[in-house]
Amino acid sequence: MKISKYIKDFLEYQEIAKNRSQKTLENYTHYLKRFEEFLAEDIDPKTLDLKKIKNYRIYLNRFIDDKGQQLGVKTQNYHLIALRAFLKYLAKNDIKSLAPEKIELAKMPERTVEVLSKEELHRLFAAVDRTKKYAARDLAILETLYSTGLRVSELTKLDIEQVDLKRREFMVRGKGRKPRIVFLSKKAAQIIENYLKTRSDGLSPLFINFGQGLKEHDILDNEARRLTTVSIENIVRKYALKAGIIKKVTPHTLRHSFATELLINGADIRSVQEMLGHSSITTTQIYTHLSNKKLKEVHEKFHR
Repeated sequence: MKISKYIKDFLEYQEIAKNRSQKTLENYTHYLKRFEEFLAEDIDPKTLDLKKIKNYRIYLNRFIDDKGQQLGVKTQNYHLIALRAFLKYLAKNDIKSLAPEKIELAKMPERTVEVLSKEELHRLFAAVDRTKKYAARDLAILETLYSTGLRVSELTKLDIEQVDLKRREFMVRGKGRKPRIVFLSKKAAQIIENYLKTRSDGLSPLFINFGQGLKEHDILDNEARRLTTVSIENIVRKYALKAGIIKKVTPHTLRHSFATELLINGADIRSVQEMLGHSSITTTQIYTHLSNKKLKEVHEKFHR
């Protein structure tokens, strides 16, 4: 049997047996299709060797996409991670091929994340003009992102009925469809409640657009009115610019700020990991570097 058939079997295995999300399946399909394009012929998996892998890495490093850009090191590694997962599947099913552990990932520069200071956060929230009709919604979006540390994709999927404002907690399904409990601050819960008082549309999504440019039959359509990730990103960017914040600010910046603030105030890293929905604690550890740096700055400023 040729490699294309094994790749098809692998993708079906990920979908059915592993219950991967649609996005993960799309990524695996995309990266492995590129590997097939590189091979240019449907080979037997047992002929796959380190020389072919070396040539594939050169191919990825020199690849130019539709926008005329090269693939970054991180994206190249994603291709290799998908290939390793495929090779692990082959090994598990006693199909002879290259051992997955022989494929090494390219070394990545140390990851850095941007966070907002307390003063910048205050300016960001203050930038919302309370006289505008969308002010209550936009303020609720900003406060929810910062209070919960939600990913923007998780925020857009929220429905009114799932957010318990009395208990100030609710469940979301993050990456890999893993459920986790999310908590709201008293302030955020009050701001969301104030926002919902401005709503009389009867729609399910927590955050909606105002229906501008929509056809009449779409005005009462839940999904047509649900804010998209791009819309949320634009809202956050707009207020960051209004606040005069020079650094790039995205919904993920508020997630980073949420995690860093927890650690600075004494939260243990395992709890922060759970609240962020990270599958591995190594992902969460990036914030310990930030919080340590912040604590050092506080020490130098106030210790005499």
